[in-house]
Amino acid sequence: MLRRFAAFTLSAAFLAAAPSAYAHHAFSAEFDANAPIRVEGKVVKVDWINPHAWVHVETEQEDGKALIWELEAGTPNTLIRRGLTKTLLTPGTAVTVRGYQSKDRLCDPSCKGSGRDITFPDGRSLFMGSSGTGAPADGADPRERSNRP
Repeated sequence: MLRRFAAFTLSAAFLAAAPSAYAHHAFSAEFDANAPIRVEGKVVKVDWINPHAWVHVETEQEDGKALIWELEAGTPNTLIRRGLTKTLLTPGTAVTVRGYQSKDRLCDPSCKGSGRDITFPDGRSLFMGSSGTGAPADGADPRERSNRP
């Protein structure tokens, strides 16, 4: 009886952990390291959710129409520790985000990408990406090991 209970408890624990393990992904599963992007516009919304925050930036296309970029960032806790707070990332804030486009390249009705760093009009630049996900090491995150000799 004790063995059955232990086996049931262990099975239930594995099943409970499965959705969260599946939900998190490596950079290369969704984003293209060979498709860098530079998004300039205004913040329209920030989703402070786990496992990744999302910064929504509205840009203007050549034809004058608005286009929203959904840019994945690190966890809310990580962003706050880096200085990206809810008072800094408010709707209407002008930003420039460097990052990488999603592999699907779809931009209808919005584009998706992985944000690497974010720059504000005063020149302040902060790392907004997720460390250790397989994103290209380009020196934007001061904690990442350099690939240079």
